Amino acid sequence: MTEIQETYVTTGATVWLTGLPSAGKTTIAYELAGRLSAEGHRVEVLDGDEIREFLSAGLGFSRADRHTHVQRIGFLADLLARNGVKTLVPVIAPYADSREAVRTRHRANATPYLEVHVATPVEVCSVRDVKGLYAKQAAGELTGLTGVDDPYEEPVSPDLRIESHHQTVQESAAAVYALLSERGLI
Repeated sequence: MTEIQETYVTTGATVWLTGLPSAGKTTIAYELAGRLSAEGHRVEVLDGDEIREFLSAGLGFSRADRHTHVQRIGFLADLLARNGVKTLVPVIAPYADSREAVRTRHRANATPYLEVHVATPVEVCSVRDVKGLYAKQAAGELTGLTGVDDPYEEPVSPDLRIESHHQTVQESAAAVYALLSERGLI
């Protein structure tokens, strides 16, 4: 009998992809996850919508609830990354102080953390409108849409800024991959 042994690269890190709704965060994260996984890295994608459904159920979209949601995701990302998982986090995280609290948690645990701003203009996001949020907001059926009638505080100095509207998903994922490589995380 032949034993199959999987080899995993066990340097963990958190890659936080922040940006407006429909900016391309999740698409980029899954593209990168596929590449990393194919190379033998342990990878998890912590999608904000999935986390909201399972770990943040009951939270709304007030500033305090959004902060709590981001901190829960940040805790989980840090935990996974400390245990050798490349943790890709496509989450809006609209407030700078919430993102900084996540970065601080990672720093305190000596966990590698990279912030990637998927800097897609709201005009492009509203055309993509993956979940129909911009259309609902325009029709008056939704309020509190990040970047439209609720604030989005752009990162001042992210580790990487991606303008996904000027490149393919593969090019965007390759840029994040290159950053991981430059930082010695792959």
